[in-house]
Formats: sequence, C-alpha cells, structure tokens
Amino acid sequence: MPSSKITGVGMYVPEDVVTNDDLSKLMDTNDQWIVERTGIKQRRFFKEGVDSVAKMAAKAAQIALDRAGKKAEDVDFIVFATLSSDYNFPGSGVLLQRKLPFRNIGAIDVRGQCSGFVYALSIADQFIKTGMYKTILVVGSEVQSNIFEMSNRGRNMAVIFGDGAGAAVVEATNEPGKGILTTKLHSDGRFAEELYQENPGSRKKDRITAEMFEKGEFLPYMNGKLVFMNALRFFPEVVREALAEFNFKDSDLDLLIPHQANARITAAIQKEMNLPPEKIVSNIERYGNTTAASVPLALCEAWETGRIKDGDLVALAAFGSGFMWASALIRW
Repeated sequence: MPSSKITGVGMYVPEDVVTNDDLSKLMDTNDQWIVERTGIKQRRFFKEGVDSVAKMAAKAAQIALDRAGKKAEDVDFIVFATLSSDYNFPGSGVLLQRKLPFRNIGAIDVRGQCSGFVYALSIADQFIKTGMYKTILVVGSEVQSNIFEMSNRGRNMAVIFGDGAGAAVVEATNEPGKGILTTKLHSDGRFAEELYQENPGSRKKDRITAEMFEKGEFLPYMNGKLVFMNALRFFPEVVREALAEFNFKDSDLDLLIPHQANARITAAIQKEMNLPPEKIVSNIERYGNTTAASVPLALCEAWETGRIKDGDLVALAAFGSGFMWASALIRW
C-alpha cells in the first residue's frame, strides 16, 4: 500500500496590510490591547475584484505545483478547505478547478473551519493509500475580513482574523517510513454554538431579515474563554495521540506547526510539551488567524525558511469551531 507525501507547498496573501493602528481608527482598540491578548500586529485583507477565496487558492496552488515539479494536468483530485466559500453554492473547489488547466477531476469542499486543512490532508491521505488517486491538491483559503463588522460591536473578533491561502501537493510514494504517518480527527458538537455564525442559515423560514442585522445576529460569535481553555487541552492531546501510535515522545518532534489561533495558546502549547522555541512555528503576528489557511501558510513559511529538512518529524495540529480538532504526523 502506498503512502502519501507532501511534495510541494505554496502560499498567497493579499497585498493590503492592515495594522492594529489602522483598526484603531475604526473601533475603540489599540495596538497594545490587541498584541497583549492575541499576539497579532497586522493581518492581510483581500481587495474586491483582485482577490477571492478561489483566486487566492489558485495562486498558492500554482506555487505548490511548481515546487512539486507538477502541472495542473497531473492532479487527480482537489480537496478544498474553507468556511468562506465564494458562493453559498457551489463550493470553491470547482471554482479552483476551472482557474488552472486541470482535467475534469473531482473537487470537494471541507467545512472544518480552523481544523479544515488538517481534515482535508487526512482525506487526501486516505484516497492515496487506497490507490484511488496518485496526486491530490489540498488547499486552505479564506476571505474573512468581510465577515466581521469593523466597529465596536464586532471588535472582539474583527481584530483577530485575516485573509490568505495555502496549498500542498500530496503524492503517492513507496519510500519506507516517509510521508504522512498518521492523522487524528475529532469533534464534539456539544460546543457548536460556542464559536459560530448563526445567520444566515437554513434553520429559519427567513434566512435574512432586518432584525438579524439590527441585533448583530449575522456576526460570528465566540466564547473566547471556553475556546481558549479547550484549545490548551486538545492541542497537546491530539499531537501526543499521533506520537503515541509510533512510540514517539514530545522530544522526538523536530517541528510542531499549530493552527495560528492566538500567540498565548501557542506559547502555552510550547510550555506544556517542553519544546524549545525553534521547534514550534508562530506567524500570527503578521497574518492573524486565517482559519483553514492558517496551517498551510505556517507550513509553507517553515519550509521556505529552511526550518523543515528531509527526514524531520513534523506535526500539524488544529483546534477550532465545531468543536473540531485534528493532527497529522509527517516524516518529511
């Protein structure tokens, strides 16, 4: 049975850099307040007509394909992770499929939110291990800057999130002990409403009403304290679950790439797992929380800067809305 291996990574972020000082002109906040609570200094916001979820994905995908030495025609399948699809339907996977010279291959969207890319990677891994496909493009892309209200009412979440895309080419390999060793996926829907966007949705007869806008019911909601507490528990737990399958210890990791939710969460994970700074990736200060794009952006930057080397043991981990959490253990 073949294994699956990441052979190319790519990323794209919009040109527009939005600093904390920029946001302070729109709402009652300041750089110190945001940095102390999140670690974020700036983020990228998309430009209408230039960027979109699918357009950004296509740019990241092309870079990943080039680095893998592949053409779009070589790809057998697309797994696209996003919570902010270009349209309510169809999904952004088919929009990406038409942007590059792909064949008429299949494309599925994964609604895994912050854990979306790791879930998507796991799906690709299973397709390759069964022999159904040999080359799969896995993407995480988000436009979130237009989901939030840039006002005092939307402030607590508006300062956290940004836009961007990351992609990975996943191929079949027969190299022993190389590639994606295992993935672990979990969820607990009891906490679905602790981090969610209630409206518009299909539960109500009228999906969009003036009352929803007046009450702010279209804005995302997060129980920050509860999310923070659960993230501190499940991040280390799901990484250790993957390590334990191969009798590895925390210290055997060469690099941990967590979802960039909050710099304080990343610091707490580092402390809990007793990892030196060089073994954990954090780039939230420059991009904010990019949800499904977060892990592939961090993965791509880590590879570009030489932090990932051949033979390294690398873990990806994510936790977020759902609640959903996941990990992937990779021998690079």
